[in-house]
Amino acid sequence: MPHHGNEADHSPSNEGERDEREGTGQQKPVIRDNRKVDPETGAARHSQGSAAGSNDAAGSHAPTADALSQAEEILNGVEVPAEESVASGASAAAEAAELRNDLLRLQAEYVNYRKRVERDRAVAGEMAVIGVLNSLLPVLDDVDAARQHGDLADGPFAAIATKLESALKTYGLERIAETGVEFDPTIHEALIQQPGEDLEVDTVSQVLRSGYRSGDRVLRAAQVIVAVPA
Repeated sequence: MPHHGNEADHSPSNEGERDEREGTGQQKPVIRDNRKVDPETGAARHSQGSAAGSNDAAGSHAPTADALSQAEEILNGVEVPAEESVASGASAAAEAAELRNDLLRLQAEYVNYRKRVERDRAVAGEMAVIGVLNSLLPVLDDVDAARQHGDLADGPFAAIATKLESALKTYGLERIAETGVEFDPTIHEALIQQPGEDLEVDTVSQVLRSGYRSGDRVLRAAQVIVAVPA
């Protein structure tokens, strides 16, 4: 059988060695040229490992760089619109105005409450005084009756009656006992009417029982005899 190529490759010894190496699982060592300068051209070499490493590093940092850039773009792009700023300022001003109005309303309510309390207190005091005066009116009627009969012309009882009447005047008590004045139905109570001469209006001719008032309040109307025009 003819042989082609190198006879050494087909020699029994070489075939045995190759079969032995294949049987034992050993492989022929690989020799790599790691020189940084090409001996033939003199140019610098770039190792595939460094290129691959740079590519891997660039690939590993690329997603992070992209994420950071995207986040920066999002943050830079987020701006508060002018309309929302104006709306927030207007809302704060409206809230402040509303609080001020509430404060003014509460102040006005407090002032009204204080005035109402003072008015009620004054009315309560006035009613208390009027109650005391009304309880003393029968005593004053007895004093008038004793004076008309001459029992209080002189003596200690006359002095006591005078002091009592003076003390009641300090509380605003006034007597309604005038004669010759025009009849007033708000302060007079007509018990008897009789014709009078030279009269143009109804006139009080005689007081049968004195009336009393305190300020504008009539405690008791005077009982009188009225003379009417003939």
